[in-house]
Amino acid sequence: MKTIKYELQDGIATITFDEPNSPVNTMCLQWQEDMSALAAQVLKDKDAIKGIILASAKSTFFAGADLKAAMRLTPSDANAIFTEIELVKKNFRTLETLGKPVVSCLNGTALGGGWEVALIGHYRIAVDDRKIQFGLPEVTLGLLPGASGVTKMTRHLGLMGAQPYLVEGKTFSPKEAKGLGLVHELVTPSDNAADQMRTSALAWIAANPNAQHPWEVKGYKVPGGLPSNPAVANMLVVAPAMIKKQTRGLYPAPEAIMACMVEGLQVDLPTALRIESRYLAKLMTGINARAMINTFFFNLNAIKSGQSRPSESPRFKPAKVGLLGAGMMGAGIAFAQASKGIVTVLKDVSQDKADAGKAYSAKLTQARVDKGRMSADDQKQVLERILATDKVADLAGCDLIIEAVFENRELKAKVTKEAEPMLAPGGFFASNTSTLPIGGLATASAAPEKFIGIHFFSPVDKMKLVEIIRGKQTNDETVARAFDYVQAIGKIPIVVNDSRGFFTSRVFGTFVMEGAAMLGEGIPAAAIENAGIQCGMPVGPLAVLDETALTLSLHVMEQTRADFEAEGKTYVATPGELLVADMVKKHNRPGRAGGAGFYEYPTDRSIKKFLWPQLKSLFEKADVQWNITDLKDRLLYRQAVETARCLSENVLTTVHDANIGSIFGIGFPAWTGGAMQFIYGMGIDNFEKRAGELAQKFGPGFVLTEDVKAAIRRHAPVY
Repeated sequence: MKTIKYELQDGIATITFDEPNSPVNTMCLQWQEDMSALAAQVLKDKDAIKGIILASAKSTFFAGADLKAAMRLTPSDANAIFTEIELVKKNFRTLETLGKPVVSCLNGTALGGGWEVALIGHYRIAVDDRKIQFGLPEVTLGLLPGASGVTKMTRHLGLMGAQPYLVEGKTFSPKEAKGLGLVHELVTPSDNAADQMRTSALAWIAANPNAQHPWEVKGYKVPGGLPSNPAVANMLVVAPAMIKKQTRGLYPAPEAIMACMVEGLQVDLPTALRIESRYLAKLMTGINARAMINTFFFNLNAIKSGQSRPSESPRFKPAKVGLLGAGMMGAGIAFAQASKGIVTVLKDVSQDKADAGKAYSAKLTQARVDKGRMSADDQKQVLERILATDKVADLAGCDLIIEAVFENRELKAKVTKEAEPMLAPGGFFASNTSTLPIGGLATASAAPEKFIGIHFFSPVDKMKLVEIIRGKQTNDETVARAFDYVQAIGKIPIVVNDSRGFFTSRVFGTFVMEGAAMLGEGIPAAAIENAGIQCGMPVGPLAVLDETALTLSLHVMEQTRADFEAEGKTYVATPGELLVADMVKKHNRPGRAGGAGFYEYPTDRSIKKFLWPQLKSLFEKADVQWNITDLKDRLLYRQAVETARCLSENVLTTVHDANIGSIFGIGFPAWTGGAMQFIYGMGIDNFEKRAGELAQKFGPGFVLTEDVKAAIRRHAPVY
């Protein structure tokens, strides 16, 4: 055995998981083979064994499935996968039904397949460390826990009790696991924690020679009752509808998990395990799991491990950061920084405005204190880190200053020149612009090589993504420092090159303007909004335009037109942009903040917003031909085409930045795996064919040039 060490001494079989040349243990093919050899060995030694201890030689207990192998699967592999999963479980069952007590010693994190390995033990001991995580988050990757996780968790906790941990993939700490009865004993973190666990395991084995899982004991009853129990049955009538409401039918995993839980409780254990294997084999070989594993595992880990960061520069953590502008963005960034221990100077033109910006952090922290999620002392410390001021001199000694003032080139130049001299030696300057090219803004800087774009998304406390924009003159050290700063405040950084609208604003603009263009064509507003929801966007394009303000879209268009003219070019507005301009100028509908946009916003808060009734008479055409498939495809394909264009123009340099940026920044549907994975998931040829059809019907926004087609193929991921 290459991944498992087996030792039998004084009647105790110690099984230590230790995958060579890997920082973690995984369910790789070699491990699966080794488990079969282990099961055979344990059966051979049965009479000599008094108890079994499961342990790990790594700093974590067990990491789970080999996801790279999953990326190579296709629907035709389903039968082989079913057989593979069944064999893994047969080996698990050999250990747990040997008639000998089995103890799992959990020295570190056990997630997914790792937690299923832990559940082999009749008794589980864990190190009481808050950093350690247990659980079954497979649903977040489009999978279900199919190595007995669904079956065992449902029998341990009951249908209702297990639901958050299976259907939602909620993880838990060792202390929480003990409260749930999933861990039986905790040991204090220390250098000899492994020895302590072993001592406890030996004592428990000696005291429980006939140990079994609860469901193997005569008289076992499922906690909370079987699906036939009236209280459970009533819940089951509602549960599928609730799941459908959350997933919109676009994510098969939560529905499969729920079905597996319910079906599994109505049969014996071997049949329940077989049902589970069938569901997993189907999910694992499907398009959705591949898309989600690619993005939420591989792409996210690529960013977290710094693949988009210039590697030569030493790691950087700012001690003091200045913010210019205490409006919504500045106030949000101040909170994000202060929460992570960074001293923050929040400057505005008046003390009142600066104080109002700091009050935002007081409001957010107070809500946490009220809910018991933060202590009053921690709140005090966060607020003490924020200095609200109207004095430029207070910015002295900042490692980084970020301007978050209004999207106006002259204003941004003015505050840059005013604040930049206050930077500490070696400090750098950033603009939180969402559309204005960094190269142009950097002309106001005394050190353009240390000038960069750091684009936050609103609301900052909820949005995880930050877009780092490298200007033509920005050096590698500044990019690396910006990357480290974003990670230091707990956000996800993507790195893009300079251009108008960069990546996220540019692609986001195509989504909302495609929606506005549809309205201009005479398509009913309700159909457009429903198409957005049905394809998996958080909200429809017209609702988003209202939230971000139609006036802002108009301002961006006018600024772009002025910039084009200054360069001697002619700017041609899109049909969507022209419609938005009409909404603002002709109909006085500026958006939600102005009280009127594509929607009406009743002053009575108990009445929900509704589409402005006059959209029907102003824009709708009774004779216009449309179908919901075209509407959905237009909204998704338009964004995917623009993302591919960004890749071909070198605005984007990696697929992982494209996928993560599109999901976390724009709200591109997670079921697709992101804007580029959407293309790869469809199949490049199929995508090109459909984009061609849409281009013929709906215009140049869907045209794929030869350069763009080449970029799509060049960047295609290989597993």
